[in-house]
Order: sequence, then structure tokens, then C-alpha cells
Amino acid sequence: MKNEIYIVGMGPGREEMMTGEAVYALEQADVIVGYTTYLKLLGQRFQGKELLSTPMRQEKERCRLCFEEAEKGKKAALVCSGDAGIYGLASLMYEIGREYPETELFVIAGITAASSGAAVLGAPLNHDFCVVSLSDLLTPWEKIEKRLEAAAAGDFVIVLYNPSSHKRKDYLMRACDILLRRIEEERICGYVENIGREGTRANICTLKQLKEREVNMFTTVFIGSSGSENINGKFVTRRGYKIEKNTDICGNN
Repeated sequence: MKNEIYIVGMGPGREEMMTGEAVYALEQADVIVGYTTYLKLLGQRFQGKELLSTPMRQEKERCRLCFEEAEKGKKAALVCSGDAGIYGLASLMYEIGREYPETELFVIAGITAASSGAAVLGAPLNHDFCVVSLSDLLTPWEKIEKRLEAAAAGDFVIVLYNPSSHKRKDYLMRACDILLRRIEEERICGYVENIGREGTRANICTLKQLKEREVNMFTTVFIGSSGSENINGKFVTRRGYKIEKNTDICGNN
């Protein structure tokens, strides 16, 4: 039998926001590997498991650690926030996995910030949308800029991951400047901080206002399309249904 590793998307981290499949995979695991913060978010339910962590920016080491544990005959799980296949470690695990042909990988879907953040704001992703990360650690800024320009030209709802950090405090402003070349200043936007965690905070604003806002690395940003609007304080993107107003069938005599 092959060794097994579950690559688990844990959503925002709270158990009630994990999929049943994710919870089951973690219950079956002998050892859970992850970034220290993610392991803490798992809470008491999984504290009886063997928990192994590596610091931030040691993703390759974390993945190899998982394979090493699996080679010992343990059922191993690697946890990622959100969905492991969306800006997570699933692809890196497959790349490194070429060196470990006796280990089989299983990706367990999780709730990504685009979905969980959208639910807080209303229904901003109810039509075509795209997701762009503003982190230039692995992607050159020139390529990020081209993607933003293309997304604006295509009239997508745009979700921005990693909009800011200590070293990238002005990246959201720079992104807004790029989008403002094609999108009007009053376009509805929104952002959610600490989605599904303590201190969740959501705001709706215009693109012009968004440019001046300060956000942190735990924030997900949404820029509306031409079909987006504010309905009773909620960010909604129309699907395109024709809605006929109700009429008084009795009439007025």
C-alpha cells in the first residue's frame, strides 16, 4: 500500500467553517503539519494529534516534512488556510511529490476567502469574477499589473488576495490606480478583514475611496463589475434575471 497524505483546506480555521470531508481527514490523520498560526486555529479538537510546524516562508521545508512523516508509515495531513489548491501548497506538494513515488496525495477542498468574504458582503460573486494576488513574492509586479488591466477590461468582479503587508503597504493603492484607468471612481467595492475569525470587519465603499483605505494582510478586497450595486447595504452583482414588479391584481377603481 502507498503512503497517504491529505492536503487539507481548512477554510478560515474554525471547525464550523470547515467541510465535513476536511474534518474527517484531520480526524483520520496521525500527524498534522502546518504553519504555526494555522495549527493554533484548529482548536482543542485536534490537539491530541502529533502537530508539526515550520515558520512562515518555509513552505518547501513544511512539504518535505509531511512526506518524511508519511514515509514513516503515518497518515499525514498538511493544512492550509482557505483552499489548499487556491494560493495554497497543493501544487508544491505535487511538484515535490515526484521524489516520493510511494506516497499518494489527496486534496481536500476548503472554503477560500473569496467565497467566505463574499458571503459577509452579500452576493458580489454572482456573475463572472477573477482572483488576483497582489503579492509579488512569487509573481513579478509587471505580470500582476497586466492581469489587473485585463480583468478591468473584461468587466469581471475582481477579488484581490494579499492586498497589503509590512513591505507592500502601497500595493492596494497602486492596484486601484491601474483599475481606475478603465473603471469609474464610483464603482462599488468592499473588503473584509479576518474572515470567519475573531474581529471580522467588513466595509463597502467606492473604488475612489478604496484607493485611500489602509488594509492588512488578513483582508480580502472585492471590486465590482458594471453589474454590481449596493442593495440595502449589501454588495450584490446581478446575475441578469429579469424581475417584473408585482402588480395589484385587484386594481384601483
